[in-house]
Amino acid sequence: MVILADDLGFSDVGCYGGEIRTPNLDAMAKAGVRFTQFYNGARCCPTRASLLTGLYAHQAGVGHMVDSGKASLPGYRGDLSANSVTIAQVLKTAGYRTLMSGKWHITPVTSSKHNWPLQRGFDRFYGTIHGAGSFYDPVTLSRGNESAAPEGESYYYTDAIASNAISFLDEVKSEPFFLYLAFTAPHWPMHALDEDIAKYRGRYAKGWDVLRAERHARQVQLGVIGKNTPLSPRDPDGQAWEAATEKPWQERRMEVYAAMVDRLDQNIGRVLEKIRRMGQEENTLVLFLADNGGCAEVLRGEGKALHIPKRTRDGRPVKFGNIPAILPGKADDYQSYGLEWANASNTPFRLYKHWVHEGGISSPLIARWPVGIRKRGGFVREPAHLIDIMATCVDLAQAKYPGGEISPMEGTSLRPLLAGTKSLPPREIYWEHEGNKAVRQGRWKLVARHPGEWELYDIEADRTESRDLSASHAEKKQELTAKWNAWAARAQVRPWNEFRAAR
Repeated sequence: MVILADDLGFSDVGCYGGEIRTPNLDAMAKAGVRFTQFYNGARCCPTRASLLTGLYAHQAGVGHMVDSGKASLPGYRGDLSANSVTIAQVLKTAGYRTLMSGKWHITPVTSSKHNWPLQRGFDRFYGTIHGAGSFYDPVTLSRGNESAAPEGESYYYTDAIASNAISFLDEVKSEPFFLYLAFTAPHWPMHALDEDIAKYRGRYAKGWDVLRAERHARQVQLGVIGKNTPLSPRDPDGQAWEAATEKPWQERRMEVYAAMVDRLDQNIGRVLEKIRRMGQEENTLVLFLADNGGCAEVLRGEGKALHIPKRTRDGRPVKFGNIPAILPGKADDYQSYGLEWANASNTPFRLYKHWVHEGGISSPLIARWPVGIRKRGGFVREPAHLIDIMATCVDLAQAKYPGGEISPMEGTSLRPLLAGTKSLPPREIYWEHEGNKAVRQGRWKLVARHPGEWELYDIEADRTESRDLSASHAEKKQELTAKWNAWAARAQVRPWNEFRAAR
């Protein structure tokens, strides 16, 4: 079972240092293990393509987003490649029941359904084909291959994702199952229920600078980061809390965000309880992760995108954008929580979704597997990546990954790390998104923020990427640059300027 959160920062969950109430995820961590260096793909579409296929996103045809690809650039078609298979397709060959509830976002929203979930190995699907959308009236809502509509006046998408997953689990008899539970929380818009917002009223009155310091201290206390890991400086594009205006609105944005994470945890708890009642808790591997780091995107403009409804279900006009005169959370507003709160979400790191510095690609990964995890409540401190999830599922299900025209898996099974028996073989892990690029090799990370130059960091000594060693370790920089270039050629990565010119 794979649970994916959307735009969740590294420190938002309680067991990773957050103050948000996440008792179900915290209990998962206590009964399982937490990875401290698990990496995603920096953005929603590439992450989902990589997670589901076990390939790097460009190899799966989704090197950027699904609505902006070009067929002339195979790595950027924006549509899942025919040379890839999903975890569901592989596990079906081993007799698994395959279920999905939530966000798909790895094929364009067109009349063609060739890459919808049912055509990609899932027996059941409820959710959205597009990415973002209102939590009260999500766009492209579908059941199977047919359009669906929100049900009931109290409809809230996070609840509906869990409810449908539970109904799918009701159909499972004696066969093994794979459930992909892809929530959209806490991705903007900031929509949450009043009862959840009320839990956090006043909690963020001290602002984002204090929040970052508090989270950092808890991370050290919990052992998520080393005691010598400093908190990165406040983002230079952000402002000090003392200088911020419209403080009631600023507080409310984070209150709503926290409420969205809270409700996410509640619904994860509902699904985990269902698995317990099925008698499948002991032998079910559950993985929880996020698709990228916290999101610093600012919503502005006219709001004409597909995912933005013009009116609410009861006919009120939707007011799009970060408007301080409007406290967010309701169906008729559409806002994001902003750079400074995203900076807090990614504590202790710098940068965000889109970038491949640690703040953009570091994900919590909680694994619970009672029959397979020996040292419960501990940490896995080895680097791992999305590409490893396919390999892990194939390994544990004793399934056969196809050959022929299908691209071979890129990842490595995480079973030894979960069992605590041995380390993974030495390797490199790679990234590219919008010209931002990186390679991780052991303790070393070479990274560049487009259009800037390569930077080199010793991640074991400097996880927050504060001391660039590219000048003093020129040979290592040269070695890793050559490796990244060779991988880019193999993985269908093209220069960002070339992609933009082709659009």
